Amino acid sequence: MGEKTITLNRKASHDYHILKSFEAGLSLLGTEIKSIRLGHVSIREAYVRPQEGGLWLVGAHIAHYAPASRTNHDPTRSRRLLLHQKEIREILRDLQTSGGTIVPLRLYLKNGRAKLEIALARGKKSYDKRAIIAKRDADRAMQRALRHNA
Repeated sequence: MGEKTITLNRKASHDYHILKSFEAGLSLLGTEIKSIRLGHVSIREAYVRPQEGGLWLVGAHIAHYAPASRTNHDPTRSRRLLLHQKEIREILRDLQTSGGTIVPLRLYLKNGRAKLEIALARGKKSYDKRAIIAKRDADRAMQRALRHNA
């Protein structure tokens, strides 16, 4: 089977410097995985919070699964991330030393199971964002000029 990307958090690479990434499983209900397979999910406003000795995905929106009617899930409930204890300790240690945050980058299906790519990240300053946009525009103009001269 392979990987199928369901959703990306494009805002994360714009707002944060990505330091280190990890793959985590998700503890889901039956109606949630069915809704994810249909692509009815958003991780744009989501973040990861350490809580109760583990990591939890907070703020992700998984839409109701229509055929389930009254046995549906809460769309914005917190969901436990499935990681080894060694990985959790490493993430928490890096989180304290870097002073950053943990953001979800993408949600995908791997061999039929939902996986979340999370990253240890540090927030960008507004001048960093402006510099990146200016560099991208300059590169685009240079490519355009090379194309017209060739």
